[in-house]
Amino acid sequence: MTAFGGPAMVAHIRDLSTQRNQWLDKNDFKNGVALCQSIPGATAIQAAAYVGFKVRGIPGALAAYGGFGLPAFIFMLFLSVLYAKFSNLPKFISLFNGLQVIVVAIIFNATYSFGRNIANNYKNILVALLAAISFWFGVSPFMVIIGACILGMALFKESPPSAVVNSETKKIKWNARQIIGLLVIFIICFTGLYFLSAILFNLVAVMLKVDLFAFGGGFASLPLMLHEIVINRGWLDSKTFMDGIALGQITPGPIIITATFVGYLVYGLPGALVATIAIFTPSFFMMITIAPIFDRLKNSVYFKKAIDGIFASFVGLLLYVCFKFTMAVPWDIVRILLGFAALGALLRKVDVLYIVPVGAVLSVLVL
Repeated sequence: MTAFGGPAMVAHIRDLSTQRNQWLDKNDFKNGVALCQSIPGATAIQAAAYVGFKVRGIPGALAAYGGFGLPAFIFMLFLSVLYAKFSNLPKFISLFNGLQVIVVAIIFNATYSFGRNIANNYKNILVALLAAISFWFGVSPFMVIIGACILGMALFKESPPSAVVNSETKKIKWNARQIIGLLVIFIICFTGLYFLSAILFNLVAVMLKVDLFAFGGGFASLPLMLHEIVINRGWLDSKTFMDGIALGQITPGPIIITATFVGYLVYGLPGALVATIAIFTPSFFMMITIAPIFDRLKNSVYFKKAIDGIFASFVGLLLYVCFKFTMAVPWDIVRILLGFAALGALLRKVDVLYIVPVGAVLSVLVL
């Protein structure tokens, strides 16, 4: 309920799990963070699930996932209901006109933060630019990510081997049976949606696809979701999608909780529920599957080079989203000033939890 700030919550999860409750030692938690950064999905909720997994296996991972994600879902569902009922009122229009500007600033800041990490290598920059250009010419971002994975393995140099931290591996066989059981249950439910509702089935399929390729944390889901929801299927327009991102910034938990907003606007409460479950499912399965063998996997040369290529392409995809969202805003002098003020505050590390409400109040007053 207090998980504002996205990945910044990882430090709080570390303190809770290694110091206050002493569930894990610091090396084991560090190993878990490395895993969460190497697989798709939001890093903070993955870190919480990893702690649950190490403490009580798959049931513990499910409990931690639910505990971390449920408040975000409830908050976002409540805000989505309000948005659907009141978004045409003048004050709401002014509010979200300003929040769109805040969203542009947030995406620019994310692009700068991630781009700074790859700017020291021209090969990284090349992959990022190729990704942005490909997205511009209509290439599916999923194909871009696969191409970046291949380029990473072909172009990047070998990194020095990581220090191996010993983890428990004796439960791999038992975990495999549980994983298969969960997977069978999910497949049955997913197949049932096909016969129950084509819209719900397609909504789940889209969210599964987005999460499966969202390497780099919650922000990585935005270009993919934009492509599928706005460009490819036209379920929402760019303005409405940006409003959902803005609401995602004032709720606790990961930014990909925007899936709840999308699901509600597409198919009401059932849509919100299945979209939220689906946007976390692939990364959850990857975490519980890879965790017992990650010590060996993370020292694979090809694995590390592929992940580096994917992270570089993510910067290119964010560049395109910056352009797309910027073009969706009807800029005037007030919006320009508000945008620069928000971006300046973000660059100075002001918490987004303060920036969004202040931007909302200014929007209602001046727009």
